[in-house]
Amino acid sequence: MSSEPFFRPVIQTLFVLLFSFLSLASSDELQALLTLKSSLKDPSNTLVFDSWNANNSTCNFSGITCDLTTNLVTEIELSNHNLSGSVPFDAICGLQSLEKLSLGFNFLSGQVIEDLNKCVSLKYLDLGNNLFSGPVPDISSLSQLMYLYMNMSGFSGTFPWKSLDNMSNLVELSLGDNPFDRTPFPNGVLKLTKLTVLYLSNCSIEGTIPPGIGNLTELTDLELAQNFLTGKIPVEITKLQKLWQLELYMNELTGELPVGFGNLTNLQRFDASTNFLTGNLSEVRLLSKLTSLQLFENEFTGELPPELGDFQHLVNFSVYRNKLSGQIPQNIGSSSQFNFIDASENFFTGSIPPDMCKQGTMTELLILQNNLTGKIPESYANCLTLTRFRVSNNSLSGEVPRGIWGLPNLGMIDVAMNDLVGPVTSDIGKATSLAQLLLSDNKFSGELPSEISKANQLVSLDLSGNQFSGEIPSTIGDLKQLDNLYLQDNTFSGSIPDSLASCDSLTIINLAHNHLSGQIPVNLGSLSTLNSLNLSDNQLSGQIPWSLSSLKLNVLDLSNNKLSGLIPETLSIDAYNGSFSGNNGLCGNNLNNFPKCSAGSGDSKELRKLLICFLGLGIVAMLVCLACFWHLKKKSLKGQNRSWRENSWDMKSFHLLSFTEDDILDGINQDNLIGKGGSGNVYKISLENGNDLAVKHIWNSDPDSKKKEESTTTMLPKGSRKLSEFEAEVQTLSSIRHVNVVKLYCCITSEDSSLLVYEYMPNGSLWDRLHTSNKLVLDWETRYEIALGAAKGLEYLHHGCDRPVIHRDVKSSNILLDELMKPRIADFGLAKIVQCNASKDSTHVIAGTHGYIAPEYGYTQKVDEKSDVYSFGVVLMELITGKRPIEPEFGENKDIVSWISCKLKSKETVLSIIDSAILEGYKEEAIKVLKIAILCTARQPTQRPTMRTVVQMLEAAEPCKLVGIIINKEDSYMKKDLKGNDKLQK
Repeated sequence: MSSEPFFRPVIQTLFVLLFSFLSLASSDELQALLTLKSSLKDPSNTLVFDSWNANNSTCNFSGITCDLTTNLVTEIELSNHNLSGSVPFDAICGLQSLEKLSLGFNFLSGQVIEDLNKCVSLKYLDLGNNLFSGPVPDISSLSQLMYLYMNMSGFSGTFPWKSLDNMSNLVELSLGDNPFDRTPFPNGVLKLTKLTVLYLSNCSIEGTIPPGIGNLTELTDLELAQNFLTGKIPVEITKLQKLWQLELYMNELTGELPVGFGNLTNLQRFDASTNFLTGNLSEVRLLSKLTSLQLFENEFTGELPPELGDFQHLVNFSVYRNKLSGQIPQNIGSSSQFNFIDASENFFTGSIPPDMCKQGTMTELLILQNNLTGKIPESYANCLTLTRFRVSNNSLSGEVPRGIWGLPNLGMIDVAMNDLVGPVTSDIGKATSLAQLLLSDNKFSGELPSEISKANQLVSLDLSGNQFSGEIPSTIGDLKQLDNLYLQDNTFSGSIPDSLASCDSLTIINLAHNHLSGQIPVNLGSLSTLNSLNLSDNQLSGQIPWSLSSLKLNVLDLSNNKLSGLIPETLSIDAYNGSFSGNNGLCGNNLNNFPKCSAGSGDSKELRKLLICFLGLGIVAMLVCLACFWHLKKKSLKGQNRSWRENSWDMKSFHLLSFTEDDILDGINQDNLIGKGGSGNVYKISLENGNDLAVKHIWNSDPDSKKKEESTTTMLPKGSRKLSEFEAEVQTLSSIRHVNVVKLYCCITSEDSSLLVYEYMPNGSLWDRLHTSNKLVLDWETRYEIALGAAKGLEYLHHGCDRPVIHRDVKSSNILLDELMKPRIADFGLAKIVQCNASKDSTHVIAGTHGYIAPEYGYTQKVDEKSDVYSFGVVLMELITGKRPIEPEFGENKDIVSWISCKLKSKETVLSIIDSAILEGYKEEAIKVLKIAILCTARQPTQRPTMRTVVQMLEAAEPCKLVGIIINKEDSYMKKDLKGNDKLQK
């Protein structure tokens, strides 16, 4: 008898049950994914969720993968979509077959709750590069995990290291770049013997590297950088013979490279820089597959292994600030696509290796401050890829190969302090990218070629201490970007070119100890940014121009010339004591060392002009007094302003206004003037409704130029600069809406001038409150809130606008404070909106304020968001120390950043720099923010955090909270930035 009739209904029933189960599961999965969609936002409109709707199968959703048999969701791939919002892990973990959850490189926030522990089928979890907060929850149930990425995700507190005990299948583990609590090396990791990638950089691990690291023999990538690791590199690390990358930089490791380190023959990238390692580099000779070797800032001694010259793949080599000696292998870089060498600040001898650019790929040659001899190799004259050439402070001789002067991509030539001879050739006119030309203290001679004016990106020109002769080229005024000019201690002759006044970015002019003659150009007084002028020890004659009185000079030295006549009264002050000595023809009524001026002394025409000027001022003053007496009432005052009002004005509003154009125009008068800045006067206008406004008045052209011929307006670049600043400010502020960015209500323009109408900030600027006679005693809570608010304003500019806005002049005087001491970022006259077709990372400009300017301004024209981050770090240091960015106590040529870096030797010295006005109980809190300031002011832009990360760190540093960030090294932030993450998260 057949059993088929008996089993048939049973089978049919099972199919019905299975179908019902799958239908129910499908419905649940649809609901889970729709919940995920509703929780996330897609501000970049990547269209990732366009297919996510109830009428579509979940397996057809973009980023979703299903099992082909069951149609259940197995993978969610939503990484790198700029998504924001919080993640509903309770819904996601209801997907019973989910094996992969990839949400990395987004802007996801909020805390990760315990529901994550329910995703028990996960093999791949990526939450890295997000903005989560709070601790990582217990994830011990995720025992199937093979890939775990939580790097740079914003997590803090104590990581649940015990959870890893159940994850014996882990192949890649990435937890770095999170401010976890400090912890000894997690021994549980040493049991994960299947690991191929271990990324624990910058996550507050302390103590020694345990010998058990040698158990992880499958490792190909081990990264433990930027922690608090001490002691020696264990010899057991030599067992990891599959390693292609080993990163140990920015720790406190000591001792020599372990014996047998050369057995790591598969190593391609090795970075142990910024430690305290000693001994020689003989073990490196066997690592022939190296592409990058970074050992700078250690205490290595001895000679470089000659085998380095035979390495076929070496691209980057950096050993600066060690104690290495002997020759640099002469064939280094000759067999590879060599890119970069920095062997500066050692004791190397011999000559410069000639073939590092043999393949035509080298970008930077840095071997300054050694004992090198011989000539600069001719081969570098053809190295068109070079961007930096620095061999200063050696004993090099001979001429600079002609072609080097004109290399098209070279941004810096630094050959100072050698024994070089010969001329600067006309090839310099081809150096269209050159920002710094530093030739001081050599034996260069000949005339400075007029073609130098074609190197129009020059910012710093230092030819001092040479034997240059002839006249200073009259075309030097074409160098519009020039910031400092050092031509002292040469034999230049002739007159000072009038065109020099066209270099309206100049802050320093030093022409001392030459053979210059003629008069001091009157138009030097138009250089409003100039703060140092040294024309001493020349043969200059004639009067001191009265126009110099308008300059705010920290240094003025006109001594030992042939000047005569009256010393301008405004220059006859103690600050310039000695500035005029050695000029026997000078007289002054306020200086003891000079004879009194007689009635006939000086230039009678100047005196007559002065008398006429005073008479005119007296008449004007009398008329003003009569006008004020006659027009006491407001109606009459409006009549007084009729001529002002008769201009054709155009008003553009950006907010709902409670005032009229007339209200603003009536308020532009001397009584309401509250400040003068580089881009215009500022007035406070009180409205009848009790509200106050701040109005910046910018002349579109120099008002004194109206009577001059049109042909002379090119000599007044100041007006056009102000106009461009006005346009930049309007363009930037009109589209910005943020509580920590000053509000621009409207702009009012005419043919002659422009008005910007802002909200009024009654507490002035942060600079005023910290450094001037109006300073306040700010408690730490107030300083912290100012820091956090200003950071959020900058974060919005960099990350919250349609296109990033680079402020380019972040400083305490541009952080304004409202009645509640809440900060507003202000003064966008130098701001730059990054255009879609601009270079990826930067805009080419040199801008900012001394003391706040990032160090890369000195060797490149690339200015990006990281330059703002540096300036903000300086502001944090002001808040913490109460000191200005530049103080005499810091020492010559030092600023607050270098001063603080010298104070990080012990906790006592760190505490000593905290402002005494901060209560003792809050000094530990201030140190947390100091750590962030140090990260922000790292020398290399790539080592600085983004403003988004700065805000996260500041929020974690809220008083009474702990943040685990390195303090003991100046350049202590993510040396590779997202490098590790890019590699780990495919």
